[in-house]
Amino acid sequence: MKKIVYGMLLLFVAFSTQAQDKKSKNAKYFFEVNGNCEQCQKRIQKAAFCVDGVKMASWSIETHEMTVIINEEKCSLLDVKKAIANVGHDTKEVKSKNEVYEKLHTCCQYER
Repeated sequence: MKKIVYGMLLLFVAFSTQAQDKKSKNAKYFFEVNGNCEQCQKRIQKAAFCVDGVKMASWSIETHEMTVIINEEKCSLLDVKKAIANVGHDTKEVKSKNEVYEKLHTCCQYER
């Protein structure tokens, strides 16, 4: 009887742990990205799409809101933010290097 109870408990723990580790293939996220114009929009979206696992990326010039749908089995939200920072645009979590930011066209430079 004890073996049955322990076996059931072991199965329960195994299945609940496995369910917590499951990553979404269509995770939708929203976050702010600094930028100003259509050039920024193209650059930001292109950087996001360069990350393997990004299915959709859209940045609003008016609100500065970035919307992405990613496959979390292939990438993370942090990967997307790092790619955007690498082309000169800051997020709250990841800042662009000064030398990259300074290479942006003057209309694309925002207040840091």
